[in-house]
Amino acid sequence: MTIIELMRLGPVIPVIVIDNVDDAVPLARALVRGGVRVLEVTLRTPAALEAIARIAAEVKDAIVGVGTITEAKDFAAAVKAGARFGVSPGLTPELVATARISKLPLLPGVMTPSDVIAARNAGHHAMKLFPARQAGGVAMLKALAGPFPDIVFCPTGGITLDTAPEFLALPNVACVGGSWLTPKAAIERGDWDTITRLARDASALPRDT
Repeated sequence: MTIIELMRLGPVIPVIVIDNVDDAVPLARALVRGGVRVLEVTLRTPAALEAIARIAAEVKDAIVGVGTITEAKDFAAAVKAGARFGVSPGLTPELVATARISKLPLLPGVMTPSDVIAARNAGHHAMKLFPARQAGGVAMLKALAGPFPDIVFCPTGGITLDTAPEFLALPNVACVGGSWLTPKAAIERGDWDTITRLARDASALPRDT
């Protein structure tokens, strides 16, 4: 499945930080129950890769990917864990080359028009605008639509349930990334019902594409 196909499976891709490996499977199941299947588990904690491996093995309806790819070695680790896609906050020649070799579909992060040009020249037509709010948000995406009509975005960073609709209404936005679906306090309490409710709310968001 291509990155663009994954992006169109739902309006929101949760950006997930997992501190305790034992939370991974119940968290993923709670999100899937709420209609959210595409999950980005970030490489921000020591538990991340094991969490990805457990979700990949035990939650068959989940499509789990690895986020915060910043080094070439992250690709091999992600593939070994069972990740089906990768997300990076930016893009370098080393990441481009390694992504091609690994065959792991990559959603590269961009912030400026120059970043978009570099990513497109590397063969990418789906990108993550990051950090979306600091990069100019909706106004920036509208501005990018003119010179880059062939690019679709997943804006991530500072987006909430309340602000997501204005992003999803744009024709060059396929989905948004959001951390609000998996609040740390709910995970620590094992409050999976809250996670499922947040996922349902996110799944119900309308979008243009």
